Amino acid sequence: MSQDPHGPPRPSGERHLLVADDDPSTRQFLAGALAAQGYIVALAQDGIEALAMARSQRFDALLLDCRMPRAGAVEVLKALRADPAAASNAATALATSAEVPAPLRASLLSAGFAGVIEKPCRVASLVDALAATLGLDDGTRILDDAAGLTAAGDPHTMQALRQLLRAELVDLSGALGRLIDDPTELVDRLHRLRSACGFCGAVRLGAQAKVLQGHVRETRTVVPDALARFRAELDATLAALSVAS
Repeated sequence: MSQDPHGPPRPSGERHLLVADDDPSTRQFLAGALAAQGYIVALAQDGIEALAMARSQRFDALLLDCRMPRAGAVEVLKALRADPAAASNAATALATSAEVPAPLRASLLSAGFAGVIEKPCRVASLVDALAATLGLDDGTRILDDAAGLTAAGDPHTMQALRQLLRAELVDLSGALGRLIDDPTELVDRLHRLRSACGFCGAVRLGAQAKVLQGHVRETRTVVPDALARFRAELDATLAALSVAS
C-alpha cells in the first residue's frame, strides 16, 4: 500500500477506515466487525461530521451511508474530491444503503464510489468488498515456494504447474475487458484460478481472486476499481513467474 503524502508513514498493514452512518446500531456493528478484522475505525454520525473528519484525517477507505442527515454519501464524496488539500482526498470510498436497486448502484459507481454495500451486510461481504478494492497487505508474498512445493510435491512439478498458470494468466489478462460485463463467467474463472494458484504457491493472486470472487458473487456487479486491483496483482504475478522460470 502506497503512503499518502498528506500524513506520516504508517506501519505496514495498518489501515484506517471512516464509517459514517446516522444509525447508532449500524455504526456499532460496522465498527466492531471491522475492528475484529484489524482495521482502525473512526465513526461519524452524519455527512457534515464525516466530511470534516475526512478533511482533517487520512483514511484509507470511507464507508458512507447514502441518506445521512445534512449530507449523504454523494455530497460528502463530491466535496471531498473537490478539495485537494483534504487529508483523505484520494481515499477509496464505498457507499452503503438499505436498498440498492440497479439504477442507484449505477449512479453511485458513476459518482466515484469504488463499491456499494447493501445493509444489513454480512461481515464476510464487507471484508471482501474492502479487500477487493484496497488490496491485500503488502506482507503477502507473490510466490511462496514452500507452499508451492507442499502442494506440488517436487520442484519439477511445481515449475511445470507455474508454466501452466502463466499461460492461464496471459489468457485471463486479455479477457478481463470482456468479463467486466459478465459477472457469472468472471466468478467461474476466478474459481478455477484460485485452484491453479494454490497448486503452485501463487498465494497473493489466489487471495485477491478469492475476495474479488466473493465481492462479485455478493453484488452481482464487477466494480472497475476492484477489477483494476485484481489486474495489478495478476500483472505482478506474471512478472514474478517470468523471473522464477
